[in-house]
Amino acid sequence: MPTLFTDPVQVWRAEVIDSAYTRKRDWANKKLVFEGLANAQPDRAFEVRSPERETAQERILIYLPHDTDVDSADRVLFNGLWFEVDGDPMEWNHGSLRHIRIRAWRVEH
Repeated sequence: MPTLFTDPVQVWRAEVIDSAYTRKRDWANKKLVFEGLANAQPDRAFEVRSPERETAQERILIYLPHDTDVDSADRVLFNGLWFEVDGDPMEWNHGSLRHIRIRAWRVEH
């Protein structure tokens, strides 16, 4: 039986640091927390055009192995593009197809 996980992905995480006025994620010093195969599927793509700006968004669903360490503040590198995890990862703990599903999105201006 072929594997359902055939798409190479990376999950990256950045620590929260304090700056003079706020707290933010230090993406300049991100750390790789997962590198392996997943199943990535298109979810939705749309564009907003106005005289001020053209914006395109792409959303994907990514199914990861059940034991993957992924958080709602992480970023995913897939097909050379950076996506942000959108919301909490969802664990499916039933049957033989246990996995974690995340929604991810990216924006282009």
